[in-house]
Amino acid sequence: MTANVVNLVTSGVFELDGGSWDVDNNVWLIGDEHEVIVIDAAHDADAIEKAVGGRTLRAIVSTHGHNDHVNAAPELARRTGAPILLHPDDRVVWDLTHPGRAPDGELRDQQVLSVAGTELTVLHTPGHAPGAVCLHAPSLGVVFTGDTLFNGGPGATGRSYSDYPTIVKSIQDKLFALPDETTVHTGHGEGTTIGAEREASSGWEKP
Repeated sequence: MTANVVNLVTSGVFELDGGSWDVDNNVWLIGDEHEVIVIDAAHDADAIEKAVGGRTLRAIVSTHGHNDHVNAAPELARRTGAPILLHPDDRVVWDLTHPGRAPDGELRDQQVLSVAGTELTVLHTPGHAPGAVCLHAPSLGVVFTGDTLFNGGPGATGRSYSDYPTIVKSIQDKLFALPDETTVHTGHGEGTTIGAEREASSGWEKP
């Protein structure tokens, strides 16, 4: 049976460089009636645990370490026993929120995670954060982009540990290599497609 994708929106505060902003985050659950993976455990461990239900939580995957994408991860891991996975290049960001609690495992480029008979390939896409990753599920025709690519262009790069030329290169090299019809499930807001963002990219600021 092919896995299905469920979106849960949670709300809280993003904090970095001394500033704070109210945000709504997309939490993604990929699985079937038996097992599931959570992408970006944001803000509300209670709501995420309820969405998981009685299923086995195979992993809590963090697309990057900003607090609004990981602040509920340790509590969700404690309740479920699931490992938290993060690219090692993003420990510098993760440690701003959870200095006393390391992730349980590392993500690497081209690593394949499996859940409910569905494979998700990890794509290291630095720029928004040094260890940012996306997850491509070709059998579902989707890619989960965290804050790397949005409906309307690249993620923000105006704060610490981010870089605009790097994020543009990541998108061009890794994400624009995917089929145009691939649905983009983002970390915030509405989704898009690879084709739509590729077409719009001609208007992006040049690195």
